[in-house]
Parts: sequence; C-alpha cells; structure tokens
Amino acid sequence: MDLLFGSLQQYQVIFLQLVLALLLGLALGVQRTLSGKNAGMRTYSLVSMGCALLVIIAQTVIASYPSKTNFDPLSLAGSAMQGIGFLGAGLIIFHGTKVNGLTTAAGIWISAVIGLSVGYNMYAVAIFATILTLLVFTILHIFEQKVRVLYSHVEPEESDSDTEMPSMRKM
Repeated sequence: MDLLFGSLQQYQVIFLQLVLALLLGLALGVQRTLSGKNAGMRTYSLVSMGCALLVIIAQTVIASYPSKTNFDPLSLAGSAMQGIGFLGAGLIIFHGTKVNGLTTAAGIWISAVIGLSVGYNMYAVAIFATILTLLVFTILHIFEQKVRVLYSHVEPEESDSDTEMPSMRKM
C-alpha cells in the first residue's frame, strides 16, 4: 500500500475502520454514561479509535517495508505510546471520589497516535482521525450532556473500582 497516495478504496477501508472503532467505543461509553460513570462516550470513543489507528499504522508500515529486517515500527510506536501513557496519567486528577481529566488524557493519547500516522506518511488517515477526534470533542460532548440530562433520574450503579476511589485515612 502506498502510504502517501493510496487508492481511494484503500483509504475508504481505513476510514470505515476508524468510524467503526469510534462507534464501538461510543456504544461502551453510552452504557457507562447511563451508569453514572466518569469515563463516558467521548473517552471510550477516543481510546477505541486511537487503538484502531495504532494497529492500522503498524500493519500498513510493516506491509510497506517487508524486506527491512532491522525496522520494527511496532516497538517504535509502542515506546511512544508508553511515554504518552505517563503523560495521560498525569492529567487525571482525583477529587475525593470524582475523577477529572479522562477525556483530556484520551485526547492526548489519540493526538500521539495521529502524530505517529503523520510520521509514517499516512497523511490522509491522520487528517481523517483528527476530524473524527474534533467531532468527539465537540458534537459528541453536546450529545453526551443531553444524554446525562435525559437520564439524570436514573440511579447510578454501585461504584466500580475504576471510577470510585476509596476514602484515604490520614496517617
């Protein structure tokens, strides 16, 4: 696959993969939002789409350089994502049992994956993923707020360990 000027059909498949990953993450996020969890539709959408984009990038680059024995795009991308994980963890703030910064951390994470795709000369894919991410940050944010208002009468499920922090005793 030509990374820079791939055929329209090749890019259509990639774009559909990204949309599918976004929608699947969205489905999970809707459930979590309705359950009163902090990580909602935008967070799950971004993480799902970001992982799909990372795999697409790795597969495309490996297929483009089959004879390179010393070239390992997976370890390069993995190292980059490991560093971004530390950055994202620093953005997540706990206030008692409330968690803030999850969507920001997911946004930082997907921006790193978009950067990887640009680095691998997958410009059209990076632009498309950026557009989808901006839609998540804007349109999906509005939709998420409406869902929260519509279902505000629904009692949240008992707290999970992933969003509810136990109270800490002072020593």
